[in-house]
Amino acid sequence: MVSMAQEDNRVVAITAAMPSGTGLNLFENEYPNRYYDVGIAEQHATTFSAGLAKSGLKPYFAVYSSFLQRGYDQIIHDVCITKKPVTFLIDRAGIVGNDGETHHGMFDLSYLNSIPNMTVMAPKDSKELELMMDLSLDMDTPVAIRYPRGNSYYLNIGEYTPIKLGSYEVLSQGKDIVILAIGSMVNHAIKAKEILLKDNINPTIVNARFLKPVDEKILKEMFSKHKTVITIEDNVITGGFGSRINKFIIDNKLNLNIVNMGLPEQYVPHGSADEIYDSIGLSPNKIAQKIKNL
Repeated sequence: MVSMAQEDNRVVAITAAMPSGTGLNLFENEYPNRYYDVGIAEQHATTFSAGLAKSGLKPYFAVYSSFLQRGYDQIIHDVCITKKPVTFLIDRAGIVGNDGETHHGMFDLSYLNSIPNMTVMAPKDSKELELMMDLSLDMDTPVAIRYPRGNSYYLNIGEYTPIKLGSYEVLSQGKDIVILAIGSMVNHAIKAKEILLKDNINPTIVNARFLKPVDEKILKEMFSKHKTVITIEDNVITGGFGSRINKFIIDNKLNLNIVNMGLPEQYVPHGSADEIYDSIGLSPNKIAQKIKNL
């Protein structure tokens, strides 16, 4: 954000009383006159961001996934209907660990999936997050970028070049099975493949970094070469990434075996992220085991 603001004086940052939690305190230190803390008022922050966008600025609203739920109506009416170029930086997406069931960001893919005019993306690592930020700066429509809680990490796999809107990335080629993973689940898919290779199971791994729009070209290519499709997301299993891929398969009248993996349709208790992912079947070991049992 700071480097973007150095290059583009339209960039402004908004928080709803979470400057240190979202990291915007660093932006505030450098650009206090382009930083806005509206208090605990996510609905107002969303509408305020739309107003800033209408005036020609590029607002970035950094917010926890669970807190953005409060602004759902404003996202639709003030941002997306009017196609304002507001970027939502959705922190704490997926499992957040010991913050507990009130803070897991497990619904955002589902509630954003259904909103017209919204682009939704999720990076595989911190470097790809930077590339998505660069893309958002060039867009003139609403954008949501979701990412998990925790320290940044770099997978060093795939290409780190400017991202084209709606583009997926084939990380490794395999046969028979293709795994479409979004966001932090890409790392789980890579680790699951390492386990599966020991049993001579070699799935193709795709970084499906856009919920919407999907990469129709890569999906058609993958579905023509594989019999089984696995989707993995750190979002409730209903209405999110897997549901969008299912619709694509149905709309194209494809005959494929499809398995959706995601968070259960229930509230998830507190615990470490690793413990929770294992208990709900989304750890690399549990993902690999489920694929072995197909």
